[in-house]
Amino acid sequence: MSRPSARAASSAAVASSAAAASPARAASHAAPATRVASRRPTRGRPVIDVRRLSRVYRPAPDLQVFALRDVTLRVDRGEHVAIMGSSGSGKSTLMHILGCLDAPTSGTYRLDGVDVAGIDEDGLAALRNRMIGFVFQSFNLVPRTSALANVELPLAYAGIGRAERRRRATAALRAVGMGQRLDHRPSELSGGQQQRVAVARAIVTDPALILADEPTGNLDSRTTDEVLRIFDDLRDQGRTIVLITHEDEVAARARRTVRLGDGRLLSDSAMPAVGAAA
Repeated sequence: MSRPSARAASSAAVASSAAAASPARAASHAAPATRVASRRPTRGRPVIDVRRLSRVYRPAPDLQVFALRDVTLRVDRGEHVAIMGSSGSGKSTLMHILGCLDAPTSGTYRLDGVDVAGIDEDGLAALRNRMIGFVFQSFNLVPRTSALANVELPLAYAGIGRAERRRRATAALRAVGMGQRLDHRPSELSGGQQQRVAVARAIVTDPALILADEPTGNLDSRTTDEVLRIFDDLRDQGRTIVLITHEDEVAARARRTVRLGDGRLLSDSAMPAVGAAA
């Protein structure tokens, strides 16, 4: 069964943004400084514009498996959207396509106005590094590297100079409450602290989209709430967040829930935000 390439998947895991392009090539796509001030959500150009998207795998010449069927989805700037579904619903396949780690069999996907169809692997790597911040369930931090160096990685791929990398990474870590843990390695941090570092790494390039795949799956209930508070803050800053989850209480923190089943979009509903407990 065809899956996202090993190169794309591994680069996403290491750099959060799946940047495999060389610093020289990516330098022309250098990211702007990390922003922590509020942004006003707009109804202009959508961050995600998916139209009639399908993904078909062919594990054998005479067998077709539809992972996604005719999915249409729009996510505007500043939205916080949860994507839910049981195992086999298509949510992981959709995440891979939204993250430019896989390509649809048919349909179109525009990321912040950019049609990703036809972009080669190096171009997609640069696009991911510039426009998508990934947060993973298993954190995917480099083990023997400090929190600061982990957060600097996407900026290094983008060809940003050392002093500027350090400034932006420090600001991102402070924004998620990790300003006192800059030199700590992942083994010296709790699970919740590691995920905070992962979130800092996701926002350090000021991406158009934060894509979080089960970000609380490895955390206890107290730490889950702490991490979700960070996503609440990012939402309130006007950042665009798409969060993949199977947990109703996690999805309830989003302002909109999309449910998939058998590869189809079953429902798409806005809901009142459930704030963190005081």
